Amino acid sequence: MSSRTVIRGGLVITASDEIHADVLIEDGRVAALAASGTPAAATFTADRVIDATGKYVIPGGVDAHTHMELPFGGTFASDTFETGTRAAAWGGTTTIVDFAVQSVGHTLREGLDTWHAKAEGNCAIDYAFHMIVSDVNDETLKEMDLLIEEGVTSFKQFMAYPGVFYSDDGQILRAMQRSAENGGLIMMHAENGIAIDVLVEQALARGETDPRYHGEVRKALLEAEATHRAIRLAQVAGAPLYVVHVSAMEAVAELARARDEGLNVFGETCPQYLFLSTDNLAEPDFEGAKYVCSTPLRPREHQAALWKGLRTNDLQVVSTDHCPFCFAGQKELGRGDFSKIPNGLPGVENRMDLLHQAVVDGHISRRRWIEIACATPARMFGLYPKKGTIAPGADADIVIYDPHAEQVMSAATHHMNVDYSAYEGKRTTGRVETVLSRGEAVISEREYTGHAGHGAFTPRSTCQYLN
Repeated sequence: MSSRTVIRGGLVITASDEIHADVLIEDGRVAALAASGTPAAATFTADRVIDATGKYVIPGGVDAHTHMELPFGGTFASDTFETGTRAAAWGGTTTIVDFAVQSVGHTLREGLDTWHAKAEGNCAIDYAFHMIVSDVNDETLKEMDLLIEEGVTSFKQFMAYPGVFYSDDGQILRAMQRSAENGGLIMMHAENGIAIDVLVEQALARGETDPRYHGEVRKALLEAEATHRAIRLAQVAGAPLYVVHVSAMEAVAELARARDEGLNVFGETCPQYLFLSTDNLAEPDFEGAKYVCSTPLRPREHQAALWKGLRTNDLQVVSTDHCPFCFAGQKELGRGDFSKIPNGLPGVENRMDLLHQAVVDGHISRRRWIEIACATPARMFGLYPKKGTIAPGADADIVIYDPHAEQVMSAATHHMNVDYSAYEGKRTTGRVETVLSRGEAVISEREYTGHAGHGAFTPRSTCQYLN
């Protein structure tokens, strides 16, 4: 049975265009667009008509950095694939790319199979995987080639977390050399973890145990140094590089310099670095623990450099690094020792709205909003034009967005499985009204109509910014 839907009268916004158009959807894909009120649009007939008059019609968001059910610091991220993807849908995101984890002593295949088992049949929206590489050896390098054939085309390494995820420069270089050959993209957590561990030990010895010291020991210069080192290792290997969760102005400067040299280097930042700061980490009564993530929140003056980087395209993507831990029972593991606070913030539901607020505030344009939240992450990770745009042949992952509705962000009303909001009390303008995933309504006029198991694993091609 063929099904047809028409979205009428909205302002269709993509990374490249804004046009008042009607959108025809057939069997889960965009079939056609026509300017509203024209004879062509009048020929669109359907079983279901969605009136988008006065609203934006935008591609579903692509969040290329989430951690559902991630084991970390003796506990697990509090969102499952079911709760996390449902919350993502509420926030206008229709595709996530999560991280499967290779544990030291195990194969990439074991890690990937484990994550497939967590996600399969549980997701409300489509999903894909990156692979965290924690143990570089000859077998791992061969497996990278096999994963690329299966549509897992990006590999994350850590210069931080010695003893857990950490790779040394030699391991990083070998993985980069392999990706230069097989077309994969290395994603880097760029912080000098060896040096940070020394500063952590020294801070604790001085009795500096509160959450704010998490930000003080993870120095911006150590993010910049690691970013520089990752860029030069990638240059030696002849490989592209994607630096995740960039938070410091000094790290942005390293990326800008590399891009000016013509290197295939890309950077991602996250809403928490654009809207929060060390002021939050310093909140009294251990409240600062809610804001412990790595890279850490920075002093407010770093925000201007991040916004500028997004405008100049020295930063290309805004993802969430969604990795929630409840304040009660999880963040509290670090009372008396900031180094034991699980690192991560909830945010998968807030990203599209926060970035729309950035449009309202004049930081970015509407089309840049869609570019950094939908189109570029889809291109970066081999999902475009299936995802990230509204065009004939694309999946009908479409959000009807009310740009005038006002909301107050709060744990009392969000859908993430976590007991606090990082943006509690923040007033924003703009709100998701209806969300389609492959043509199926997941959110219908502010009601959840989706279901676990609708979301499908989506294999990816390689990065579409590379020759």
